[in-house]
Amino acid sequence: MEESTQPKKLTTASGRPIFDNQNSVSAGARGPLLLQDYFLHEKLAHFNRERIPERVVHAKGSGAYGTFTVTHDITSLTRAQIFSQVGNQCRIFLRFSTVGGEKGSADTERDPRGFALKFYTEGGNWDVVGNNTPVFFVKDPVKFPDFIHTQKREARSNLKSATMMWDFWSLNPESLHQVTILMSDRGTPYGYRHMHGYGSHTFSLINAQNERTWVKFHFRTEQGVKNFSSEDAAQMKAQDADFAQHDLVDAIDNGNFPRWKMFIQTMTQEQAKTFRWNPFDLTKVWPQGEFPLQEVGVLELNEVPVNYHAHVEQAAFAPAHVVDGIGYSPDKMLQGRILSYPDAQRYRLGANYEHLPVNACPYGFSNYQRDGRMALGDNGGPGPNYFPNSFDGPVEDKTVGEPAQELDGLFADRYDRNVGPGEDDHYTQPGNLFRLLDAQAQRNLIDNVVASMSGIDGPKKDMIIQRQLCHWFRADIRLGMAIAKGLGVDVEMPTQHPQPAAAAV
Repeated sequence: MEESTQPKKLTTASGRPIFDNQNSVSAGARGPLLLQDYFLHEKLAHFNRERIPERVVHAKGSGAYGTFTVTHDITSLTRAQIFSQVGNQCRIFLRFSTVGGEKGSADTERDPRGFALKFYTEGGNWDVVGNNTPVFFVKDPVKFPDFIHTQKREARSNLKSATMMWDFWSLNPESLHQVTILMSDRGTPYGYRHMHGYGSHTFSLINAQNERTWVKFHFRTEQGVKNFSSEDAAQMKAQDADFAQHDLVDAIDNGNFPRWKMFIQTMTQEQAKTFRWNPFDLTKVWPQGEFPLQEVGVLELNEVPVNYHAHVEQAAFAPAHVVDGIGYSPDKMLQGRILSYPDAQRYRLGANYEHLPVNACPYGFSNYQRDGRMALGDNGGPGPNYFPNSFDGPVEDKTVGEPAQELDGLFADRYDRNVGPGEDDHYTQPGNLFRLLDAQAQRNLIDNVVASMSGIDGPKKDMIIQRQLCHWFRADIRLGMAIAKGLGVDVEMPTQHPQPAAAAV
């Protein structure tokens, strides 16, 4: 029988055909995701188990302990215990990382940087798991495994592939904002001390009156922003693959404690309903001119862990870990990470990973979870392991409920994330970002894009380049023309697209 030339139909692992591999099931176009989306769970759960024993992503990392101190009153916005008064302080652990590289890779590679914070508060451990960028490459978690595969190694050669990366990005224009940041000088920060951090996702603050406000978290370095040029980063990669680790450890050992100021942006629920972009879209920022930064506190790193494996390698973060007074949002990437991150940690470290010293709440915990690998302590002692019970086991705390999110009238379906007002505008913000850069920074961005796209090869080379050039042209005509010229592509000046004035990013 002659073999068919048609591509095979996409299915689940059990053989069920997949109708839509781009959109998760949600309650309404902007609503939260639903637990019934088995294919999303299968895809993310399998992805979390693809590599052992190192982290699937963020494998190369550095970390340190320190303190967080509240400097400004936000009790009108949140009842979180840590923010109950100015001057409150708690211990923190902060892990920095590259995203795509293995443990032995260089920490000066062009790559986003992880910025994962654990606050050890009296109300429980609170994790803010972000990056050094305020946006991300995709807006739906069903795309995340595919994106990461393009940042890893090609199946046949086991080499990194510019063709894979740009093929994916050119087919997903929602990535353009993050790609623009990545290809700028911000893609090669000078270690970890000289970069900002972002919670990136939209979360919610809930106050004593049970009122919800949407929030984004920002951490701005007090050391000043400093980046490598592409050439200097490559030189440092050859000279010291662990430059960022050396820089962080040496600074703390010498008493030069790194500090970041913490800020928030807030948006009311009414503002969110009329904002011109989806405020829960991880590929978009909230312009600071409209939603200004509000100072909250200060972070200081002042303690290098006594054992890297015990504290940095076994540190486990999850955006699912919030405390009373801080909640989630309909941000679809956040919704996916609420499931995926704890699942990854249970696989990597075991079901009791939160018993490990770096992850354990110093104020204690009580629940009915028993047994499993590394059940440290007394494993619950002789107490009951079920609820409800008549033997004085832990009881519910009815004081910490959250207000309901309105979902009436919404229908569960797979909604195209790029259809609807503002949903398909992948160009205004990256274009604004380019126009905000000074001439030298623009030149560096162009050179970095040209250098990276020059690595595209194979029979689909011209198609991928042309597709990606269309995205650059839509963001900014000058940017597109400069990249085309750098790649040796002969193009005519396209029809002028309306390009709004740059807004604060």
